[in-house]
Amino acid sequence: METMQAPRPPVTPEECVVTRTLTFVGSRWTPLVIWHLLDGTKRYGELRQALPGISPKTLADRLQALEERGLVTRTVHPEKPPRVEYALTPRGFALGKILDDVARWGEEWEDAD
Repeated sequence: METMQAPRPPVTPEECVVTRTLTFVGSRWTPLVIWHLLDGTKRYGELRQALPGISPKTLADRLQALEERGLVTRTVHPEKPPRVEYALTPRGFALGKILDDVARWGEEWEDAD
């Protein structure tokens, strides 16, 4: 038996957490950066290689935005030359699980038209 849910209150796109999240995650290259970091820690060069077509500036911007939102950590190893590694935080891994679900949904429904 289905339970009745209260109607959702009116909300603007700016107030909607789902819209804000999808806008951020849906920005070009962001899902792919997260997707590749699901496999483990990567260096900047490894990510560039895994993402043919991304510009160095765009990759740096995406990594910085992910770091600012607490989804990625950036570790600088004090070597010469410095070695920088990127890894998902627990919050980033949680988002990765959602991206897996979105990918499964896309595979299932992509040709449903």
